[in-house]
Amino acid sequence: MSEVYAVRRGALRDRCAAAGAAAALVSRPANVRYLAGGAPPGAVLLLGPGEDVLFSPRAPGVEHTEGRTDDRLRVSVLPVAGGDPAVAAADLAGSSGAESLAVEEHHLTVARHRAMGSVAPRLRLADLGTAVEQQRVVKDEEEIACLRIAAEITDQALGELLESILVGRTERHLALELERRLVDHGADGPAFATSVATGPNSGRGRHRPSDRRVEEGDFLSVCLGASYRGYRCEIGRTFVIGTAPADWQIELYDLVFAAQRAGREALVPGAAYRDVDHAARNLLHSAGHGGSLAPWTGHGVGLEIDEDPQLAPAAMGKLDACVPVTVEPGVHLPGRGGVRIDDTLVVRPEADGGPELLTITTKELLAL
Repeated sequence: MSEVYAVRRGALRDRCAAAGAAAALVSRPANVRYLAGGAPPGAVLLLGPGEDVLFSPRAPGVEHTEGRTDDRLRVSVLPVAGGDPAVAAADLAGSSGAESLAVEEHHLTVARHRAMGSVAPRLRLADLGTAVEQQRVVKDEEEIACLRIAAEITDQALGELLESILVGRTERHLALELERRLVDHGADGPAFATSVATGPNSGRGRHRPSDRRVEEGDFLSVCLGASYRGYRCEIGRTFVIGTAPADWQIELYDLVFAAQRAGREALVPGAAYRDVDHAARNLLHSAGHGGSLAPWTGHGVGLEIDEDPQLAPAAMGKLDACVPVTVEPGVHLPGRGGVRIDDTLVVRPEADGGPELLTITTKELLAL
């Protein structure tokens, strides 16, 4: 993998050079991990003007959640506790003769930006923008393999929950159990806060679990995901508890299922982000639910659970192959509940079988 990280850093270095920056400082944690392989919390990565250096408040460990630092990188551990790695990196860049340093202004605080300028007053700080985030959009097969394992872990945890008795248990209890099962099956931890919603809460996006207990006849909607070697996936399913679903539940479920399928089928290389959103959204809007829809149908996943691209009505850009995204339409009816169906997929050309579905738990409306 060392060669992979070196190639990633080389691509970013070339981009900075083309923009006139002799060096770059990467401080956003997910971006540091993408380029360095792994790093302790708070570490930053300096690219050039000489060698690449990882500045860290402590020595890298071997914890799975941190990843493994590329052994080609020089690691500089700050000698004083409480020091700022970004300031130390700016100091080195300035003393090495760099005239400009590209920084992630969207991540740095104003105070931190000023502190860097104070230690290297002759160093011009330019904006790197979202260059690393854009580079991260298309995943290599090693990254997709990690996402595939994360999805397998998530499917296992959800499948085990469905085999247990649910009536009478609280949303909070079920969410905690799911997160424990993720770790039991090999996850670093949950990819995000697990959402379990029952009855009138069901169908809400990222509902925070409450002490409401599961009752017969409820819709139960669950959204969870595993993090594996830093890579995060997402799945969402909706079920009926304890009895055959009512007619309104079947009708609503079938509508959301059709919208989710339309969104999945639109995932082809070259498709506009907004067109994928429209494919799912239009079905729900035509059925009279336009006012209650989320502002997006899906989003990219990877080292963060919410990455580019955004599959939204006004999103600009087109899909490439090997881009993992979610498709997650939902409808919530106030006071009654609702349905969410959410999958993680990888965009693939039709010659390779079309979009690769990573989360495979059944989407049949089960009565549990």
